[in-house]
Amino acid sequence: MRIVHRASPWRSLFNAQGSLTTTALTAPLQHLFTKISSPHTSLADAYAWQLPFVEALVHYDLPAWRISQIISDQNALLYRRAITLSLDEMQAQGWGPPPVDYCVLMLGSAARFESLLGPDQDNALIIDDYPDHRHIEIDGYFQALGERFTQHLDDAGIPLCHGHVMARWPMWRKRLSEWQSQLDIWSADRQVKRVQQTNILLDFSPVAGNSALAGQLAESIASILPDASLFMHEMAALLDELPVALDRFGRIASSPSLSAPHAQAINLKHQGLMPLISAARLLCVRHRRREIGTHERLIALSHTADVLTSAESELLIAAFERLQQRLLDQQRYNKARGQVADGWVDLSRLREDERLLLKFDLQQIKHLVATAQDSVCH
Repeated sequence: MRIVHRASPWRSLFNAQGSLTTTALTAPLQHLFTKISSPHTSLADAYAWQLPFVEALVHYDLPAWRISQIISDQNALLYRRAITLSLDEMQAQGWGPPPVDYCVLMLGSAARFESLLGPDQDNALIIDDYPDHRHIEIDGYFQALGERFTQHLDDAGIPLCHGHVMARWPMWRKRLSEWQSQLDIWSADRQVKRVQQTNILLDFSPVAGNSALAGQLAESIASILPDASLFMHEMAALLDELPVALDRFGRIASSPSLSAPHAQAINLKHQGLMPLISAARLLCVRHRRREIGTHERLIALSHTADVLTSAESELLIAAFERLQQRLLDQQRYNKARGQVADGWVDLSRLREDERLLLKFDLQQIKHLVATAQDSVCH
């Protein structure tokens, strides 16, 4: 490992005469902002600037969890631009304005404002209630909108979801009352697929349209799911499908997968971040909390009786931040070499102290998973 000295840009706040100057500090960001936020910049060009933007933020010594929030903010901006562009196209082609209120939702890491590099699309659409006899007219309008904005995002470099979790499909495009009925159906028993679909929906954030519709959906979730005991038990059981990357002796365990890109690789997204995120989500649903971001959920759970102590919450937040840092560092390393930004981390690149800290963090996550399962089963 080569150790390279990198001067902090913050040292340029004062010039040689001792006067405060911000020009040298802000110049790299000003250049990027001009490229990213200009109305004349295409969606594809704006998205292509995301990696240089991340590298600039790293130069400013921002931690990965802060950078992930800013990446998510930019992705939300790209969503809004794609939706506006689609509505303008439809207006020009004679579709007219939206026939009723609607709300486009980002789902997954984008909704939690935890995006790293290389995301795909996960989105949904809430349509305000309308009479059945207008279904073909109104749903046809929003189907066209969903197809257009998701295609614009795909063309820009944010690929379509391989699992079809997008507003272009009827499963993820419904009237508000239909979403409420869907929650009743999904939570009625212990069917794995239904619980998995609900888990996807639980992490949502409004990005365009009338956000009050998203608020009503949140109310339905809080009123329906915590009392659905069979559903909650299956939600807890599904945590076993996301095993933390530790063996039975508490040691870091490399992922046994033919797709592993390194001899000493773990899928830190699926065997570290996702167990933590999923356990925090389950506990918040169980206790009728409406927070979406993992930071916010872990803080909220420390304020909920008999769930997490403040000390446990702080340890888990620190673990979450370090795992995001490990993953972003690996993604940047991969990108610099023309490789894919995915969820794998090469353990051979970690120092001994970093490995020890990673093991400690994974142990905290494993304890959280057990706490989440116990909260439902007892």
